[in-house]
Amino acid sequence: MNPTLARALVIAVPIGALLVSASLSLARTRTLYAACWFIGAVCLGIVVLTHVAESMGWFPAMRWGQPESAGHYLDLTSACVGATLVIVGTITRLTRGI
Repeated sequence: MNPTLARALVIAVPIGALLVSASLSLARTRTLYAACWFIGAVCLGIVVLTHVAESMGWFPAMRWGQPESAGHYLDLTSACVGATLVIVGTITRLTRGI
């Protein structure tokens, strides 16, 4: 098995749990923290999918894994936005005491 695929599948488990939890939270309470959490989880899911696509060789025109390529910037942007929104959503929830 490709090491990139193995890492993507391992990280898919907690990201999937975060996505399910965030979607349930958004469905239950339509608040700012739930929306941030959900959008952040979706972005982190995109990171997992880009790593799966890279390891399987899907969409070779994206030049996965190469610097200054569309695949690299999709992965980097999704990771940064996702991590930021999950952190903002969590801090917002904790400061409101909900």
